[in-house]
Parts: sequence; C-alpha cells; structure tokens
Amino acid sequence: MRRSRLIGLTGVCAGALVAGCVGGTEGPTLDEAPPASYDGIQTRLLDDDLVNFRAQMTGVATRADLDAYARCAAAQYTLIRGYAFARHVRTSITEEGGVWVADAVYTISPDLPRGLQTLEAQVVAADCAEQGIPSV
Repeated sequence: MRRSRLIGLTGVCAGALVAGCVGGTEGPTLDEAPPASYDGIQTRLLDDDLVNFRAQMTGVATRADLDAYARCAAAQYTLIRGYAFARHVRTSITEEGGVWVADAVYTISPDLPRGLQTLEAQVVAADCAEQGIPSV
C-alpha cells in the first residue's frame, strides 16, 4: 500500500513539473512574431575595393537573417561594380528596440581573393534572389 501511494505521488509531481514547463512562456512565440522586414541598405565605398554595408531589418528571426541580407547586398554591389568576387572582412550586428543593424565590410575584386570568407558574387546573388532576400 505504501509503495503504490509513493508511485502515485511521484506521478503527480512529474505531471506538475511537465505542466510547469509547458505553460508560462513570456513574450510572443515564433508563430506570433512579426515577419522579417528588410528596411534598407546603405552602401559606402571606403576605398577602391573596400565597401561598407549597413543593412537594417525588423522582425529578425536570427542574426543569420541579417548577415544574409548584408551578404546579398555585397554580392549585388560586386556585380554592379563589374567585379566577380567579394571577401568578407567583418560584420558587427546591433539591436535596439527591435531594429537590427548589420555594419559589414567587404573587399571586392575581379579575381578570387585570398582568404576563407570569399564569395562568388554571381552565385550568391542568384541564391539571394531564389530565397527572396533583396539586395542593393
């Protein structure tokens, strides 16, 4: 009798723990969050082959979304300038009041640059278009 009572209490406690984990979430869920909005890109030529991109978004699902937006801008800008390749130098991402900003710097060149974070502009721009990510 004592053993069955202990098992019953264990089941009740486990059920309470599970119920406590399921309920009580704060803030909007992913389904309730506003969709990502691409709010624009500012492009600034720092040198002949060095370009700064400031990409702004709201409703960002992940930091990777904002990074992709800046990468798409870099790819399209590279093509506009008549080059074929870009190399990522750095990206800083900030968020304030739901507005996300990526401050990214890329080098652009006609030939494949040295480095690990290079991109072939034509391939990246096509991928961005397929994913519906706007560019410059």
